[in-house]
Amino acid sequence: MDTDSADPAGLLDLLDRQLVCALQVDGRAGTGRIAEVLGVSARTVTRRLSRLTGTGLVKVVLMPDAHEAATGAVLLRVRVLKGKVRTIAQALAARPDVPFVDVMLGGQEIGAVVLADGGARDHLLHTQLPATGAVVETAAHAVLHLFADAGHWRAGWLSPEQEAALAAPAADPAPAGTPPPGPDALDRRLLAALAADARQSHAALAAAAGAPESTVRSRLHRLAAAGRLRTHATVDPRLLGMAVDANLWLDVPPGRLAAVGEELAAHPQVHGVLATSGPANLMATVFCADHQGLYRFLTGTLGPLGVNRVETAIVARAVKRAGVVLPSLP
Repeated sequence: MDTDSADPAGLLDLLDRQLVCALQVDGRAGTGRIAEVLGVSARTVTRRLSRLTGTGLVKVVLMPDAHEAATGAVLLRVRVLKGKVRTIAQALAARPDVPFVDVMLGGQEIGAVVLADGGARDHLLHTQLPATGAVVETAAHAVLHLFADAGHWRAGWLSPEQEAALAAPAADPAPAGTPPPGPDALDRRLLAALAADARQSHAALAAAAGAPESTVRSRLHRLAAAGRLRTHATVDPRLLGMAVDANLWLDVPPGRLAAVGEELAAHPQVHGVLATSGPANLMATVFCADHQGLYRFLTGTLGPLGVNRVETAIVARAVKRAGVVLPSLP
């Protein structure tokens, strides 16, 4: 890790990148804990985080339950007429059931993740998209299994010791045979408030949910123990030194599918791995510093895994990530 590298966009320095990484580890970590781990003042952390979040460069949101969200999810690839990409991408990004939208290199393909139920999904695929007249071709692939999602990825600007110090305490396991209680009305109000801004204070959440702050604290502790407070720090990866973002559509022998998926999920450059239907049976998303880094990933990481075929689709512009529409960099 080259901690002295300047940000190519001139927006994030080393400390900024470390702050983003701290939020990747625990999106609700307090400024005091972050300051102690990074060896800076709490005032500095507060000022820097206010700038990052206030300008929209970084947004911390609540991630849905990964395996629940993956069930029935669809990976959508849409080829459109030239000149219509922005319109279709913005329309998809405006949908609350589409948390991820990318425009691919070449400007004629859009990639998206659709979480809609069957009726809304079919209406989108069979009625709304064809009705625009701008759609040339649509391919929809069902997610069969989730190995890792965006909430697992770490940008690598912290040491392992710093990550361990920032990690939220492990949830206490429930007694054997005792399923965790489902969320009640108050829990759902809290989760809804955190979905838009996961760093809200206990006082702000108490006001939004109409409950005493002490009750909110205990409820958040219970939700965290049940694994329902997974957060995601949404940021343009170019600000973290990752200039190349690629979707890899892999053809893997069925007997190797689970092993390859698990190995890729553990790789530090990979920010998503899913088993899918269609001609490719595994899709992985990867961040690289540059195109040479992508080449090294393809040859050095994928090569030894026994993958039959790889289709590499490079992302030209990330439009929406984890439900957050990203600002365009200058």
